[in-house]
Amino acid sequence: MARQFAVPDLYRSAVVSRVKDARRAADPRKRDLTPSVLDFGPLRVHLARHFGFCFGVENAIEIAYRALDEHPARAAGRIFLLSEMIHNPHVNADLMARGVRFLRTTTGETLVPFETLGPDDLVIIPAFGTTTEIMADLAARGVDVEAYDTTCPFVVRVWKKSAHIGQKKYTVVVHGKRDHEETRATFSRAAADAPVVVVRDMADAEALAAVIDGRGDAAFFRARFE
Repeated sequence: MARQFAVPDLYRSAVVSRVKDARRAADPRKRDLTPSVLDFGPLRVHLARHFGFCFGVENAIEIAYRALDEHPARAAGRIFLLSEMIHNPHVNADLMARGVRFLRTTTGETLVPFETLGPDDLVIIPAFGTTTEIMADLAARGVDVEAYDTTCPFVVRVWKKSAHIGQKKYTVVVHGKRDHEETRATFSRAAADAPVVVVRDMADAEALAAVIDGRGDAAFFRARFE
């Protein structure tokens, strides 16, 4: 049976939840991908078979709200998120309204200096994960980085796969935006075991292919990817 997360009711629709529950009961292995149809006579609504928060996001939301419940005294500005929990403005606005502060923007700009943090502060690691360097920095300041680490299990699986690839002496190619938290985190983890390069689009992929087949030299590679 799929795990059910304790996500606050404000993120759920009573109608949609009933539809999802019915589909889950009728098709537990999710083989039927046809949409659900809500027929209101003059209005028919088609709901996609899969939509909404993924496993990792629901897990992250559950952990973040549990942190607030377990530490009400800290909610007055001493509970921090490393960056946005997820890229959902409603979730982030609600967390801020409850006293959570963000340490960084999604592209890494500082909002709250790490120098102001200490052992009495609570820092939540977002679903995207973070770099080994940031984890070490926080730990050196006495911050418990494991108590509320919401890193998605599927992101961790990618990290483990990259380590496995590196141990076989291959280069790891990461497809993503180089400034995104998840890309930076994955780059950091993979770089411990292998050479890593980030490609964003087909143009980057073609440039990397040119290096691999000898049409581009080291200078070309550094100019494009460094």
